[in-house]
Amino acid sequence: MTEAVPVVRARDVLYRDDALVVVNKPSGLATHRGDARDRVTLLSQLRDLVGRWVYPVHRLDRATSGAVLFAIEKHWVAPLQAQFEGRTVRKHYVALVRGVPETRGVIDRALPRDMGGPRVPAETYFELRGSFERFGWLALQPRTGRRHQLRRHLKHISHPIVGDVKYGKGTVNRSFRERFGLHRLALHARALAFDHPGGERIAVEAPLPEDLREPLVKMGLVDSNAPRSRPEAIRNKPLKSMHQT
Repeated sequence: MTEAVPVVRARDVLYRDDALVVVNKPSGLATHRGDARDRVTLLSQLRDLVGRWVYPVHRLDRATSGAVLFAIEKHWVAPLQAQFEGRTVRKHYVALVRGVPETRGVIDRALPRDMGGPRVPAETYFELRGSFERFGWLALQPRTGRRHQLRRHLKHISHPIVGDVKYGKGTVNRSFRERFGLHRLALHARALAFDHPGGERIAVEAPLPEDLREPLVKMGLVDSNAPRSRPEAIRNKPLKSMHQT
């Protein structure tokens, strides 16, 4: 049986102007065709939704949900990607992991930039935000952008992400499917802050999708009364680093 392709709707567009679009990608959808050659992708659905071609500035893994930045004009792609390379973009994620790590820390472990490539420096900050039984709810801030960085870094410290079929544990994943209806990777790109080509700082937050939010509510890690509506983009107000003192 073919699995249904997740659908991107107008409410998933978190920010849009004449230069940029930020969209809340659902889990299970490829950002663009890439190696998988998917016929339906986030790019193709967003193009149809906004009525014009769009250009991905970065990507998320198929299994990861959350904020993804697209340029409406191709000439904006390179300067925006330069911000990612220059580490001026702030990316904030949340994840449910096996085990409860220390309150906060830094994972500093070199990883290949691409599959089969040489190892290059990679760094991830993490902070414990809550726990359920023997599982931790983490806020994550990658300072680099390597392939599967968060998933591989968390596996390296023996705290793999729940629902990760590549780096996690099958028995744990099955347990969460049966107990909480969690049928996906428990990793979400919660917020993105970057400099707009016009010069202002833009910070966009991506609400938790229901296929992740509902299991977390059942675990008591997310307040069931918390608003589900999409927050507006915050201009000129960069997201505070979770490691600032």
